[in-house]
Amino acid sequence: MSGERYPEEFKIQAVEQVIKQGHSLMSVAERLGVSYKSLSDWVKRYDKPASQ
Repeated sequence: MSGERYPEEFKIQAVEQVIKQGHSLMSVAERLGVSYKSLSDWVKRYDKPASQ
């Protein structure tokens, strides 16, 4: 699975489960079958405030 690419929409939806719905990184990663590290990186990338 190394190097597997996920669509941007998939990543954004995963991040929303953590940020907006309050699920833990670990539970979302396990449910979606992605690594904790990948999901953590996605949260850092996509959880930026909208243009202010």
